[in-house]
Amino acid sequence: MPDNNNEYEAQLDDAKEKLQACQKEHEVESCYVCEQCIGCEIRTKYIRSVYESMSKGETGGFDF
Repeated sequence: MPDNNNEYEAQLDDAKEKLQACQKEHEVESCYVCEQCIGCEIRTKYIRSVYESMSKGETGGFDF
């Protein structure tokens, strides 16, 4: 069985790098102050990668 943990971590790292590059390009420290926050594809992919990394591909909810 392949180690999916590394796959999800790699996807998360890639999404995080793209998000940080976007923030730097727009000269913001948070997506919340960016006028493109709502509907931003880069941010959406980052959030999806975070959840997939947390769940390792399993479906279901999270206990925070």
